[in-house]
Amino acid sequence: MPKQDFSHVDTWVFDLDNTLYSPHLRLFDQIEVRMTQFVMDTLGVDHAEADRLRVQYWSDHGTTLAGLMNLHGMDPEQYMIDVHDIDMSILSPDPDLRARITALPGRKIIFTNGSAPYAERVASARGLGGIFDAVYGVEHAGYTPKPARAAFEAIFAADGLTARTAAMFEDDPRNLAQPHAMGLRTVLVAPDPHEADHIHHHTDDLSGFLARLI
Repeated sequence: MPKQDFSHVDTWVFDLDNTLYSPHLRLFDQIEVRMTQFVMDTLGVDHAEADRLRVQYWSDHGTTLAGLMNLHGMDPEQYMIDVHDIDMSILSPDPDLRARITALPGRKIIFTNGSAPYAERVASARGLGGIFDAVYGVEHAGYTPKPARAAFEAIFAADGLTARTAAMFEDDPRNLAQPHAMGLRTVLVAPDPHEADHIHHHTDDLSGFLARLI
């Protein structure tokens, strides 16, 4: 990985879940359980159907929330409160990751399909509080989620970043397609590689990857 591939970068965009913490911690499993329960309660379906719809809406609409909004006209605010009411105790501070993100030159931001308050809680539990210049949740994109181009356009415009001098770190390969098309340097943070033209780099160790850039 040539360090010079990132020499032009002045804005560092980080996804949150399974990116700023290891997917092996399975924190997002708690959210999925609460999503399924919310679908059950809201649509009056049984557990199996709610679980199926949760996955189907994620696949078709980018997030389960977007599917509920698009197909059922649901108000997103209570959903965001309910599904993010989870136990953060399995997360622990990562001083090395904190030091390496802090050392990156330029702005550092979070952009998540979750809510900004939830992202702040996760960052705090990981010992990453106060090191990001901005934290953007899906609410800042008008509840249009990644991977939709409109979501990135909204957040990037709000932040004022220049796409061609930015890099994005993300665990979901499909969420890197539009950033790549817009000119960002893209890094997939995931246990397994995913071969695609829109992914410049892959790592299963975000902290180690960043250490090679600073």
